[in-house]
Amino acid sequence: MTTRPAPQREHKPPWFKAQFPSGERFSHVMDLLRENQLHTVCEEAHCPNIGECFNRGTATFMILGDTCTRACGFCAVTSGRPGVLDILEPARLAATVDTLGLDYAVITSVNRDDVEDGGASIFAACIRAVHHRRPDTRVEVLIPDFEGSWEALRTVVEAGPAVLNHNTETVPRLYSRARPKGRYERTLELLRRVKEIDPSMPTKTGLMVGLGETMEEMEQVLRDLRAQDVDLLTIGQYLRPSPKHLPVVRYVEPAEFDALKALGMSLGFRHVEAGPLVRSSYHAGEQASAAALALLDR
Repeated sequence: MTTRPAPQREHKPPWFKAQFPSGERFSHVMDLLRENQLHTVCEEAHCPNIGECFNRGTATFMILGDTCTRACGFCAVTSGRPGVLDILEPARLAATVDTLGLDYAVITSVNRDDVEDGGASIFAACIRAVHHRRPDTRVEVLIPDFEGSWEALRTVVEAGPAVLNHNTETVPRLYSRARPKGRYERTLELLRRVKEIDPSMPTKTGLMVGLGETMEEMEQVLRDLRAQDVDLLTIGQYLRPSPKHLPVVRYVEPAEFDALKALGMSLGFRHVEAGPLVRSSYHAGEQASAAALALLDR
């Protein structure tokens, strides 16, 4: 099994202040995840918000194992040959969501290009298992592109997530370096097809900055996303997980995040979360609720 590289330590600007991962509730969540043999993207991707989120009793569950079939230039998740799919994972995940008493759960995964549906059936089973245990819990999914299998996408959408998220990650010029097995046009098509399957389903995507993109390129990406009727957007600073990964070209100042948020709202996104520490699932429940209120006001 491939060893995941240690987090890269480098000097960061003074506006980076994340809560140190400690505390009684942090330990409780960690113990519960270990007991149920579950993974979180919070740990696997070295998320800087893990302390804050775990102490609030929330986590982004990572299904389909802890080994990804892709090796993106920005991602800390282990890449290699995954094991067999665990058909009991949905039941354990739902039990953990129930024990934590979550009103909003986020489920993501590694890429599983080695299986026919990319793991879509397990995503759907997880959504249904959570709804069976806790009917009022909303489930957001952050899905891979399933290599363009729209039947796999339909399987997930028809399971009834509250929000369907698929990350765009970066501007198209940088895809070959950052996301070599991804396709910018495929990402746009996936987000568009969600609305074709279920026009009422909120869609969401996330972007990183600091990889060498320009503001003009970012503006065009935001316009492309709105052309697919994407509702929710997150924008955060890329952090280099290890020396093996792409370097940080620059740290984007908070004022630039404010400008990107203002641009996104002016283009018609229902909610934009933008800031140095923002990640795809950061304050996900609050984002979805804000978007729902915004929709009612229209």
